[in-house]
Amino acid sequence: KRNEDHMSKVAILTDSNSGITQEEAEQAGIYVFPTPVYINDEVFYEGVDLTTDQFFARQAEGAEIKTSMPVVGDVIDKWESLLEEYDEVVYIPLSSGLSSSCETAIMLAEDYDGKVQVVNNQRISVTMKLSVYDAKKLADAGKSATEIKEILEAMKFESTIYIMVDTLEYLKKGGRITPAAAAIGSLLKIKPVLQIRGEKLDSFAKARTVKQAKQIMMDAIAKDMDEVLHDPTGENTIIAMAHTQNEEEIAKFKAEVEERFPGHDIFVDPLSLVVSSHIGPGALAVTCTKKLTSF
Repeated sequence: KRNEDHMSKVAILTDSNSGITQEEAEQAGIYVFPTPVYINDEVFYEGVDLTTDQFFARQAEGAEIKTSMPVVGDVIDKWESLLEEYDEVVYIPLSSGLSSSCETAIMLAEDYDGKVQVVNNQRISVTMKLSVYDAKKLADAGKSATEIKEILEAMKFESTIYIMVDTLEYLKKGGRITPAAAAIGSLLKIKPVLQIRGEKLDSFAKARTVKQAKQIMMDAIAKDMDEVLHDPTGENTIIAMAHTQNEEEIAKFKAEVEERFPGHDIFVDPLSLVVSSHIGPGALAVTCTKKLTSF
């Protein structure tokens, strides 16, 4: 069934924080580890036996939710099975700033004589998805696992994410903000905008309305294209969007972003369950990432 894969000697493996579904992975010839999600101490796997809708239903009813890095034994088993079919593996886990799975994987890879290269390019969601597809392109072009790792890590800061959070309840629950800040936020109906660039999730701005939050995020993307990606015209930038349980609003926002940045082919994904567990439903996100142009 997978004879066609024998041509490429480098396997590309990621986790479900990339938003790549098992079906998409199958079509693209890559591999995706499902992230474990613990709901009231029962384990589920993202995209395997837990859908996004089921997750938000449980979150809304107040279930105790924890996300975890993939089990170490599972990671090693996957590497071993891929190395039976491929010469090398490139593993792209969730950003090291947001999870310990990256450091753990780097440590485990030391036993594989360079055959397993773990990419720490600090991405999540749609920006991570773009890295994974870039890795596949590079593998198809004959690059080695080490070269792929180097190229992706050199581009790690050429990407930013802005997220408007609809409710502060889950950030408070996860201890990401103080209860007092959360109380004031809900009292004043503040819509915080968070930023992810490189290592961590930071507070970026406080908006009074969704409309203002969207404006702040579009302005931030325009500024980043110019100052961070050094691509003021945007011709070498990919804009992608994401949301948590907010289909209708993201469709409207997408139309606004397309109007502001014409000529961009924008795709939209749900945010992964790891992010969703911290920020809850109703979030809107927009991202910009430098295209892999030459390699």
